[in-house]
Amino acid sequence: MTVFPTVGPDGRWHYRRSLASRVTVLTALAAGATVALVAFGAYVTVRMQLTATTDDSLIHRAETASAELCQSGSVTTAFQQAANVWVACFLQNNPKGVSSDPNVPFELGSPEVKVWQGDTHESVRTIIGTDGSRWRVVAVHHDTGETIMLAQSLDSQEDLLRKLGLVMFLFGAAGVIAAGMAGWAVARNGLRPVRRLTTSVEDIARTEDLTPLPIEGDDEIARLATAFNQMLTALAASRDRQRQLVADAGHELRTPLTSLRTNIDLLSQADETGGLIPPEARAELLDDVRAQIEELTTLIGDLVELARDEPLTHVVEPVDLPEVLDRAVARVRRRATGIAIEVETEPWYVVGESAGLERAITNLLDNAAKWSPSGGTIHVRLAEGVLSVDDEGPGIAEEDRPHVFDRFYRARESRSMPGSGLGLSIVRQAVERHAGSVHVDESPYGGARLVMSLPGARTPVPDWTPA
Repeated sequence: MTVFPTVGPDGRWHYRRSLASRVTVLTALAAGATVALVAFGAYVTVRMQLTATTDDSLIHRAETASAELCQSGSVTTAFQQAANVWVACFLQNNPKGVSSDPNVPFELGSPEVKVWQGDTHESVRTIIGTDGSRWRVVAVHHDTGETIMLAQSLDSQEDLLRKLGLVMFLFGAAGVIAAGMAGWAVARNGLRPVRRLTTSVEDIARTEDLTPLPIEGDDEIARLATAFNQMLTALAASRDRQRQLVADAGHELRTPLTSLRTNIDLLSQADETGGLIPPEARAELLDDVRAQIEELTTLIGDLVELARDEPLTHVVEPVDLPEVLDRAVARVRRRATGIAIEVETEPWYVVGESAGLERAITNLLDNAAKWSPSGGTIHVRLAEGVLSVDDEGPGIAEEDRPHVFDRFYRARESRSMPGSGLGLSIVRQAVERHAGSVHVDESPYGGARLVMSLPGARTPVPDWTPA
């Protein structure tokens, strides 16, 4: 079961909700905002249209009224109601001016007075009546001197607008609900692949079964599943390498430990029983113990080096490769006293880890020294970033060449010789960490040629600073 956080990183509410609910809420909000905007626009448009229609009707009726209307007696200088319209005719020379009858539910003001005085031709405005009703009042001044005023109640118009607003609200609410339901359905169906992927990932985390996930389609979810499968593949490969390293290490450690235990047991039994071991045999046993301890130390050091399955450390700097090669050659010459080493170098600078490169070059030279006959020569050449190490030994069989850089791999001829089978693996790991390559070939001197290539330049890297 997926558990969502109760509080977001900044306390906001949407971090406490599922993605489907957020999509539903946002869809409903978007639909509600759209419906509200459309409804408001429609309401304002209808209101303006009704007002304009009323104004046009009143102005037309006031402008078409003739002077006989004021003189016929049907309309006096006070307002009289005709149908749903109050009508009045005020003469410009009327001593009473413009006044409203107390029975009329509204009062005239300065706009109508200005029309009666002839200052303006007409006025149109809404007046709030004494009883709270709303009236649309139109005053039109004729050239003959009379002013026709008409007032129409807006109750029917307000009633129509209230009904229109209610209908829009109901339909808008229904639209928002429908949009929310549609958003929920779309989110639920659209996120179904995400839920399946989440379930599969949770199963993998619980069972540690790194079987790749099935991929359907070519959408964003499929790309996410593909990336996750690539991560699973890398994780499975890393776990397999770890298991293989542990298994091979256990196998390689078993032999020196068994030999070491046997020799120590022999020495202990001799001391406990009081038996005498000849000095030569005792010295041989101690030398054997010392050799096994050194072999264990070397093996453990190699295992620690191989366990650094990581990119370059932060201790990275410009490296003078010929200088590193000279240090490695000096070290090997001290150990392999009966073997000559010829070195030919050209300037080459790389950016990397000096200690790791020196360890890799030393392992190449040690491997060549191990296979070189007594009095033989190791030929070392560095040109354009390519370091080749040739020995005069028996060479490497064709079927062994693809495996010589594998961990703990030892050819049939080397199984009786000292070593852990990790030296060339360390070389490959160090070279790959420096974006280089290493391979084995046949040497023109009759033995094996190991070639290491490293990217760099013939001149030092200017103004280099770590990233």
